[in-house]
Amino acid sequence: MLKEVPKKRVSHVVKRPGRLHGLPDVEIPVADDLATVPGIPKRDEDVSFYSRVYPVESQNIEKAADREWVWSVYTEEVLKYRERHDEINQPLVDASLLTGDIAPTAAPEVGKDMTADIHLKARELGFGEVGFTKFDHKYAYASKKRWVKYEHTICLALEQDYYQTQTIPSLEAEFAHFGTYEIEGALALDLADYIRSLGYHAQVHSPNDNSGVYIPMFVAAGLGQLGANGQLLSPHFGSRARLAMITTDAPVTYDEPIDYGLHNFCQICQVCVNRCPGRALVKEKVWWRGAEKNKLIYERCRPVMARYDGCGVCMKVCPIQKYGAPSVMQHYVDTGEVLGKGTHNLEGYEIPEKGYFGPGSLPQFNRQFFEIPHGRREEWLFEEFKEKIENEMLPTEEIMDFAVELKKILDEGGTTRGDE
Repeated sequence: MLKEVPKKRVSHVVKRPGRLHGLPDVEIPVADDLATVPGIPKRDEDVSFYSRVYPVESQNIEKAADREWVWSVYTEEVLKYRERHDEINQPLVDASLLTGDIAPTAAPEVGKDMTADIHLKARELGFGEVGFTKFDHKYAYASKKRWVKYEHTICLALEQDYYQTQTIPSLEAEFAHFGTYEIEGALALDLADYIRSLGYHAQVHSPNDNSGVYIPMFVAAGLGQLGANGQLLSPHFGSRARLAMITTDAPVTYDEPIDYGLHNFCQICQVCVNRCPGRALVKEKVWWRGAEKNKLIYERCRPVMARYDGCGVCMKVCPIQKYGAPSVMQHYVDTGEVLGKGTHNLEGYEIPEKGYFGPGSLPQFNRQFFEIPHGRREEWLFEEFKEKIENEMLPTEEIMDFAVELKKILDEGGTTRGDE
């Protein structure tokens, strides 16, 4: 006869709106041993220091070299799809860049708080998570610090298709990934139009041309917590969502960060850490730029993402993504165990040309597999060109062509093709 396991004591219960507009609210029990602090454990003085002295910058600039390189290792199918996606998505990005200067289309209703109206409209449009907070310039990218015009931030998460996501890594899952960006970009523009109809400005921060590090602001708005996979874990769909923001001068009431119990839960779970094909996730938390987190090793992650349909295994094997926080946290309270851990249902995945990997098994890659270009695009081009000069006798016209190309890149700020 099996010994009955006593239920864990519950510290608090988080109540959240249903996954979609019209669905009933859900309750998430947080076990006593999972409770920590609302939001992200952080040291505000350190966050401020790094923001001043070492401000963050967009990967489109700081890591432009490898973002350009990935196009050279895509399969033919992925390459064609990415080119088509960029063709569809670029007008949405361009439109978003101009939204901060568009005037309201009506006079505002004096003295009215617009939180409920905007929240309802966003939910009706299909956003699964909606929250309000102050735009925190400490997390703004260096190149965008002066771009943001308005103080109040509307944080928006749009869920991507569940069934396509479970095929990770695959081109089908990439359809869900990039297709959600296309839908979200258009919906954000629609929501901005609605805010202007209320009498206020609305500046869209495109999900494909981020103005800063979004996750801290989403956490501040109560929409989730930072997971061990380095992604925002929201209550209903974990990291299976795409994030966008709108800043506005509409009067709104800010939400508060919430303790969903995920900091301690992730340390107990560790499934994403153990299942990462590139061994890019670290088990122990560290303090990084003033926040306590599991630090991702970018150089171990990027080569796998580039070559295997965006990878995303850390998303696929997360129980919060697979089953939702209400079920996962209730199971932990009832049993003291992580729902799905150790099972093929949660942990199994297939890597093209490598095979299937169940619990406890991982693919192997050689050292050369992880060699990728580093830095900005112009730095990478210069290194490649220098290597050519050392190994070949280049004609004068080719040297001049390179100089023209490098000047063009520098004039454009070192940017590269769209967000991954």
